[in-house]
Amino acid sequence: MHTLLVILLAIVSIALIAVVILQSGKSAGLSGAISGGAEQLFGKQKARGIDLILHRITIVLSVLFFVLAIAVSWFGL
Repeated sequence: MHTLLVILLAIVSIALIAVVILQSGKSAGLSGAISGGAEQLFGKQKARGIDLILHRITIVLSVLFFVLAIAVSWFGL
């Protein structure tokens, strides 16, 4: 069971890294952080199409990563 969980954790880790690398940058530097906050405040939505899909996949993979990491540590004892 422990070996299966470790293998799944490695696969999810690699997939999470790949999905994060595939995402486009939202802003750059301090000026991007200020304008990005203003755009979010006034309702400008930039996440469309593939960006939205990648964002949702990132959330699912990150939750799965944490669940698997806790399970590996639990069954590893």
